[in-house]
Amino acid sequence: MFLALLTYVGIVVFAASGALAGVRRRLELFGVCVVGLTAGLGGGIVRDLLLGVTPPVSFDRWTNATVALGASLLVFYVHPHLGRLRGVIGVYDAVGLGLFATTSASYALDLGASHFAAVLIGAVGAVGGGVLRDVLVNEVPLLLRRDLYAVPALLGALVVVVWAALGGPGDLGLLVGTVAATGLRLLGMWRDWNFPVSAVEPT
Repeated sequence: MFLALLTYVGIVVFAASGALAGVRRRLELFGVCVVGLTAGLGGGIVRDLLLGVTPPVSFDRWTNATVALGASLLVFYVHPHLGRLRGVIGVYDAVGLGLFATTSASYALDLGASHFAAVLIGAVGAVGGGVLRDVLVNEVPLLLRRDLYAVPALLGALVVVVWAALGGPGDLGLLVGTVAATGLRLLGMWRDWNFPVSAVEPT
């Protein structure tokens, strides 16, 4: 039950980040909803395909798409009250990243994936929606920039997997992992922590 709740929250947050990105690009209503749906559902779809779940859960259940669409429509109409869009997108993305990292890892474990596979699938599920969102609005995906993006996702998934291996309560592991991943992502944004880039100028 707690896993399902966190999954829906993750869908809402990522869909909102996608819709806000569409609004910032001045897309019309349909375009905003497409980007929101893609961001909200994309990570889960990629996760399910990696786990051999066909059709993916978001194609098989109307609730996921409905939640993502509702969040996208809400953002389209209330975005003037959300302040600076880029900053809000970053916060929503960080929360969604943490939620999808932990829920995807837990879901993978429930389906019998190895610990190593669960960590990787958790990270892929976390970054998938954001990558698809950025591609749709013609931006370099956060995953490929200098920002700490994949590392927080890996941390959140790792916490869940280690917690499960130690026999800890699953719900607490999800909560701790989500806070760790989201916190590291937000801290990296605040402190401007980045990976180094090549000092060689392209020719």
